[in-house]
Amino acid sequence: MQEIKFDEIGYWSEIKLEIIERYATEYSKILNASTEPAFHHVYIDAFSGPGEHISRETGETVLGSPLIALGIDPPFKKYYYIDIESDKVDYLREAIGDRDDVKTYVGDCNNILIDEVFPEIKYENFCRGLCLLDPYGLHLSWKVIQRAGHSKTIEIFLNFPVMDMNRNVLWKKNIDGITELHIERMNTFWGDNSWRDIIFRPSPQLNIFGTVEKEKVMDNVQVAEAFRKRLEGVANFKYVPNPIPMRNSIGATVYYLFFASQYPVAAKIVNDIFDVYRDKGN
Repeated sequence: MQEIKFDEIGYWSEIKLEIIERYATEYSKILNASTEPAFHHVYIDAFSGPGEHISRETGETVLGSPLIALGIDPPFKKYYYIDIESDKVDYLREAIGDRDDVKTYVGDCNNILIDEVFPEIKYENFCRGLCLLDPYGLHLSWKVIQRAGHSKTIEIFLNFPVMDMNRNVLWKKNIDGITELHIERMNTFWGDNSWRDIIFRPSPQLNIFGTVEKEKVMDNVQVAEAFRKRLEGVANFKYVPNPIPMRNSIGATVYYLFFASQYPVAAKIVNDIFDVYRDKGN
């Protein structure tokens, strides 16, 4: 097997794993306790990686979300793990061993989720799913998010990659400074090009050529709030709590962790968990 280079993760990434573990445990308890109807609840990890990380602070191995999910009690009925890199999936398969309740996939999660995984989680069959969408950057399609929301069966944790957006889109003075590649990436993640009019608005002054430029008028918090409203209004999730910012070692927000669900009890549990961690750390 090819040698795996594990991601080194910082304080806030370890906090994210704690948050997911805490909520997934409560989620599994609630769904497992239901008998009328009896639910078939599953866990989905769309960017699973090899299942292990290295802590930047201690240098020790840290279990990733796929292996954390397998240790939750009561267990989920089924687990779906996806990664585009075959060597990482191979490593994860070896770490898991031979289990009938785990399905692993190599490929683009944007296609696999829509074509293979989500269709198995049917409302009428009392199937429900908790899905972690944790891309490194703008590698996720809005179609996945919207399909989850419209299914009414799938709750999501979502990495909203504001650092990638900042580097390639949001730090540009105006929209003319953004390359077509990054415009397309942003369109794919956002779902359309409505972000342009949200983030960039006409300047009150004409430029030297006598034409109106669109200049950035929103900060990270406002952009995240616009996306939160989109999760509600377009993806049709009924409950989307305020996300929690995940920071780097100098305190800059790298991404926001969103949660979205159809159920008020789920939002309350996540809000309570988020509040524990919101002001922690470096």
